[in-house]
Amino acid sequence: MSFETNKHEARTSAQPVKDTLRKVPTLSLKDYTHGSDEQKNQFILGLFNGIKDYGFIILKDHPVRAELINRAYEILEAFYKLPTEAKLKYVSPAGGGQKGYTAFGKEHAKDASVMDLKEFYHVGRETETEKNIWPTEMPEFKLIFSQLYNDLEKAGLIMMEALTGPLQVEKDFFTKMVTGGVSILRLLHYPPIPEGVDPRCLRAAPHEDINFITLLPAATASGLQLKDRNGEWLDIVSENNTLIVDAGDMLARLTNDVIPSTTHQVVNTEEGRFKSRFSMPFFMHPRPEASLDCLASCRGEGEKYPPITAGQFLTQRLIEIGLLPKQ
Repeated sequence: MSFETNKHEARTSAQPVKDTLRKVPTLSLKDYTHGSDEQKNQFILGLFNGIKDYGFIILKDHPVRAELINRAYEILEAFYKLPTEAKLKYVSPAGGGQKGYTAFGKEHAKDASVMDLKEFYHVGRETETEKNIWPTEMPEFKLIFSQLYNDLEKAGLIMMEALTGPLQVEKDFFTKMVTGGVSILRLLHYPPIPEGVDPRCLRAAPHEDINFITLLPAATASGLQLKDRNGEWLDIVSENNTLIVDAGDMLARLTNDVIPSTTHQVVNTEEGRFKSRFSMPFFMHPRPEASLDCLASCRGEGEKYPPITAGQFLTQRLIEIGLLPKQ
């Protein structure tokens, strides 16, 4: 059966929400890394079908340590208690929000007319020309979030390798694209929702991620919703020490929408009026010069998108969400 046929079936089978919830795979990464051939093949199938047919999977038995995640949230909470003027010292002078702090109300979803109700801090790969920005008030910040970045990247590389078989590319295809790439760990704070805020504003309006895949440790509060391939919003509350893995726009473009990107949002819950929410998604990006041209196995009746590099696409999207000025 071809990828195009699988894609068509995923979009035309009208399943009820409860059925979708029951079938979203929870996968053990150890089945892929240490399992039998059968376990490894089942993992590959579960991952590919999960992000293709439902938009996401839940991952357990991964290399990201629970104690590291817990300590990271403690440090994150302490950082966001700093006065605004202290946090603003860590805005990157380079602009674009790819390193350091981005203030509340700065970013919006693509095509949205109002800002999201969030602030965030970016930790990324350092280059000769661009270094991470570390808060001097919190010496442990650098140690903990550098470790978390590395652990999430390790899990992401394994996940990308597992997709190479179904997409009919070499086993190291994605490793070559991602190694040295501009992956980002986003440290999010959704403050208590202010009184009198524009009712159109959400903590995060419906959007798709820019990157290949996103790996998200369990957040500190509810509110995350993902839209499945039937157009239904699903409330996602993952267990401690699991990761939510979903597909972004770059993977959708590379696969000609055989793997569509996953629409998601963070809604304004009742508890959100008085309680902060913290979240730490890891956005796996390729190197800027990497081509996002359609894979041969996914062309079907023709390529949907013109040629573009990952760097060009990232710049285009950063403009669309308000982190870079219009050119």
